[in-house]
Amino acid sequence: MDFNYTLFRGVVGRAAAKFLLATTLSLSAQTVFAQKGELLTLPEAIQRTLAQNPQIAVFPFQQWALDGAEFTAKQRPAWDFGFEAEYATYDDGSSGNGPPGPPGPPGPPSDDNDGDDEYTELELTASLSSVIELGGKREARIDVVNAQRDLLIADEQATALDVLAEVVRAYAQVLAAAELLALEAEKVSLAKETLKVVTTRVNAAASPVAERMRAESALAKAILAAEAQERMLTYYKYALSALWGQPTQDFTVDSSVLFRFEPGASFEVLYERAQENPAIARFASEERLRTSQLHLAQAKSKPDIGWYAGYRIDREYDENAVVAGINVPLFTGRRNRGREISAMAELEQVQLEREAALLKLYPQLFLAVTSREQALATVDEMENTVIPMLREGLSEVGRAYRRGRYSYVELISAREELLDAERSRIVAARSVHLYGAEIERLTARPLGAVAADSSK
Repeated sequence: MDFNYTLFRGVVGRAAAKFLLATTLSLSAQTVFAQKGELLTLPEAIQRTLAQNPQIAVFPFQQWALDGAEFTAKQRPAWDFGFEAEYATYDDGSSGNGPPGPPGPPGPPSDDNDGDDEYTELELTASLSSVIELGGKREARIDVVNAQRDLLIADEQATALDVLAEVVRAYAQVLAAAELLALEAEKVSLAKETLKVVTTRVNAAASPVAERMRAESALAKAILAAEAQERMLTYYKYALSALWGQPTQDFTVDSSVLFRFEPGASFEVLYERAQENPAIARFASEERLRTSQLHLAQAKSKPDIGWYAGYRIDREYDENAVVAGINVPLFTGRRNRGREISAMAELEQVQLEREAALLKLYPQLFLAVTSREQALATVDEMENTVIPMLREGLSEVGRAYRRGRYSYVELISAREELLDAERSRIVAARSVHLYGAEIERLTARPLGAVAADSSK
């Protein structure tokens, strides 16, 4: 099936996020509605999903948020402007509550009430202050934002793969539902033919009337089953089109695509590819993020030096002065030790989570590969051996029934065996593509050796 090759070619590699963003912007101005009766292919379904799916549409906004975080991280320490006015009232100094007055010629003696005289003093101070960052804090903040950006790209790639795998699964379900509907139509046709043959035998008194009643009942049940399958096809069409935000059933598919398969690579080759999956590679990006956060925590253990400088005016004494000073926080490293411990623990946790993800990936991929191979074998066996034999057998039983050599039960049994085999073939073909989508999601590459060469 050629849509397996188309599945992830747009998101494979490190340029996946840029491709998704460019595709989204270029398709936004195009019509993504399926016209009534339009043939919908898988590439078109993928394009519409890339243009409309909200799970992918959020990433440009998250990138925008990181741009703002980077702008903030690049800022240097702020400058503060301070202004202070001190207005004090003192007595003449005889009571000892204020500073001695300015020197001058002695005056006439005064009585004791002169100690109640007061005077005022006004001081104005303007200053600038800031902080000198030590330990490379600004560079560490920028590194954290850049690591978050790398992690966002990995998350976007992984999300895109998940969404596109869901598109393939939904598309395969539509194809299978269309084939099953055709099979139910065939069942109705066979039931009508059987009813015609049985009626002929009943009219000729070669079979009891009960056989005609059973044939009529079988036809009614076949019609009901066909109606139910038609509703299932409608449901799967809605489920597919809902992925690009416009649920509709007004499109058709070429259901014969269900029986076209891509050749698969060996498990060893696929597992080697899977280790480069964005879902696994994101752990490397997350590890860089945790490392950057650890470096930032370590940088914060080094104290910043605060400083200030100003100019003071004393109006009382007509004196001016320059003031300056510094302040250094004490025991910064000890207070920040908890942040460092937390950052180191998160870094170790990411490394263990990556190992756990790889351990989980192995059985997932193995199950998908072996199940796909089994489904392929089932389709091949049904197409080339079982179904041809059952069709020939049904024809033989039908001819023998008309001649009275076989009973109605044997005719129905032969018919149901053929229909069950056809159904098993369709279900197995659907499983091939469902497991193929899972393999491509895990490996982030198309199936097959030829597809692998073309993706380099």
